[in-house]
Amino acid sequence: MIRAPVFLAACLLTVLLSSPLAAQTSCRQALALGLDVSGSVDAREYRLQLDGLALALADPEVTAALLAQPGAPVRIAIYEWSDPGDERLVVGWTDIATQSDLFAIQSTLRTTQRAAMGPRTGLGAALQAGFALLDQQPDCWTRTLDISGDGKANTGLRPQEVIDGPAGVTVNGLVIGVDDNITGNSRNLQIAELTSYYIAYVIRGPDAFVETALGFDTYADAMRRKLLRELTTFAIGQLSPTDHRIAD
Repeated sequence: MIRAPVFLAACLLTVLLSSPLAAQTSCRQALALGLDVSGSVDAREYRLQLDGLALALADPEVTAALLAQPGAPVRIAIYEWSDPGDERLVVGWTDIATQSDLFAIQSTLRTTQRAAMGPRTGLGAALQAGFALLDQQPDCWTRTLDISGDGKANTGLRPQEVIDGPAGVTVNGLVIGVDDNITGNSRNLQIAELTSYYIAYVIRGPDAFVETALGFDTYADAMRRKLLRELTTFAIGQLSPTDHRIAD
């Protein structure tokens, strides 16, 4: 079980151990990805989620978008979340400047084993954990938080109560449909409800959007679509660091 102070200490240690070269490199986009590992995610779905993210990062189009500007790389961090205070940093801030950088992240994701964490869905705390990570990257030209989840908040702060995030951060969502054996709702109905919930309470900031996966089996494809949209949308409207402004 990973409590919030431990998570924040791990985040800080990642920054302190960053190479001098990384510290001197311009960062065009800081991208933090938060993965839902609450009790509704079983062992098979956990593996599909981490391996699916690794597979999405290996997609040729995603790879090309990530490596488009090695002199101003995308910087990625990945964490898991469940109960408030139960967050685990899986990949600390890493510049994606070469294919080897991507291979290292993919290898970490594929070999990461599940840790003991709470069963509930602390979406508000998940947002706060992502914001704490992005606070460490104030000089990146843009900052994006991705929250993946298969349910609504049922403990701690609700996402609409988290109003103190860093300025200019975009929060996108990836909602995952599951069949509800208790209520009898099909995943089609569940995903429509959860998408509306994310649109109303979770996503925020410039060009924010929600991507959907009709179950964990399609998670890799949904993550690939989401990454391409984030990376290409930014590339189309990209400004140089000296000219970068937030639109009115």
